[in-house]
Amino acid sequence: MKFKLNGNTVDADKAAADTPLLYVLRNDMQLNGPKYGCGLGQCGACAVLIDGKVARSCSIPLSVVDGKEVTTLEGLSPEATRQAQAELAQDPLFQGLRDNALQAGAAPAAQPVHLHPVQQAFIDTQAAQCGYCVNGMVMALVALFDKRPQASDEEIKKQLAYHLCRCGTHLEILDAARKARDLIAQGRGVHSAVAVVQGACAMHGEAACSKELV
Repeated sequence: MKFKLNGNTVDADKAAADTPLLYVLRNDMQLNGPKYGCGLGQCGACAVLIDGKVARSCSIPLSVVDGKEVTTLEGLSPEATRQAQAELAQDPLFQGLRDNALQAGAAPAAQPVHLHPVQQAFIDTQAAQCGYCVNGMVMALVALFDKRPQASDEEIKKQLAYHLCRCGTHLEILDAARKARDLIAQGRGVHSAVAVVQGACAMHGEAACSKELV
């Protein structure tokens, strides 16, 4: 069974056709953007894009995506993902947990990483708390803005209506959605996150700097 995953064709023949897509993404493809939340397709933490439409990967069998295109959080900004993985691989706390997704070797120097405007907006507005539900929020907004770049506040609320946040940061999340809409309207959809990281380092000290990039 083959499908496109973040722009690359992958073969998932080793997994049974009725395996939840989320399990294949996390366990076989080593993509940890989509999260296991409720397992019932209700909370939204596992959201991915299938042919551009937001979908709950915990309740969708692998057979559904045969021949389709799947995009996870990692696929929104591949360069940023690779840099984060390389930085994480050098952290002593993770040395014993390194797997095929984290390549060994010298960590590259920090370079400007280009983020999707929705991702950048969540950083700019500090909308994330625990970070568990953010994957679903981001993917839902990406799907919305791809079709309606200037979606109204009501359309945004409707799109996020069934994405649950236990941390209660709903107002900040709405601020992030509005910020993303503004970035898209200004034609500044792709930004460098390095300035944000450096600012955080300057505020919290060098000890926090390496963690901020991850």
